[in-house]
Amino acid sequence: MDEGYERIEGVDVGQYVGYRFFRVDPAWRRLPVDERRAGKDAFADVVEEFAGRMEGLRVYSTVGVRPETDLFFWSITPRYDDLLELGAALNGTPLGAWLTTPYSYLGTTKPSAYTDKKRIRQGRVAPRNAPYLVVYPFVKVRPWYFLPFEERAAAMREHAELGARWVTITNHTTYSFGIDDQEFIPAFETEEPADFMHLMMRLRESEASRWTERDTPIFVGKLVDVRDALDALDGAITALPDASTLYTAPDGTHYPAPTR
Repeated sequence: MDEGYERIEGVDVGQYVGYRFFRVDPAWRRLPVDERRAGKDAFADVVEEFAGRMEGLRVYSTVGVRPETDLFFWSITPRYDDLLELGAALNGTPLGAWLTTPYSYLGTTKPSAYTDKKRIRQGRVAPRNAPYLVVYPFVKVRPWYFLPFEERAAAMREHAELGARWVTITNHTTYSFGIDDQEFIPAFETEEPADFMHLMMRLRESEASRWTERDTPIFVGKLVDVRDALDALDGAITALPDASTLYTAPDGTHYPAPTR
């Protein structure tokens, strides 16, 4: 980088956080078993390679829940080009020819202006491998940004205090201003999807909720190994393993099971 160049605000880039959703063409299921298996193996090999070079690359199954998606990725990397290179590599696999991407969301991390909590102020996403992830795009109505900062801060403090009562749910919201169509991407790890439903019902009564313009579509995915997610596409497996058995860090450390 040119030494005379200074980035806006002079702050670190942080992490790029992407959510890419896939749907398989139903005609793919009519291919011979061996052809499907080879396509899945090639696709999984690419995912496993990139999981070793990115900060996070997790796979979530939505088979049988959302009609327009079968699985999605949660990608975390400080290098934007990782997302491009992953997409290109997946396009080069046999299975890639049978997949569409009905949704794809991109965000980035930054410290929150509304809280003093250390984890959130650091502005980094650190997944804890809970069994389920809820993710959706979020847009506020424009008048929100013209409120005095003190009013916005008070509304967000109330919002955060309500959310903190659900100790089995962890928030990983990222920012999309200028790099995608939505403004935020809220993402919540949870041990039970119904817990998140109760949380959202309670948050509807908060002051901050009055300023919501859009918070759909909403996706609930189950954390799985990529090969299990792909086998669920054609029914090669019908029972998805527990998330606590998954994922090893690049240094060989096994990720801990959820404890909260």
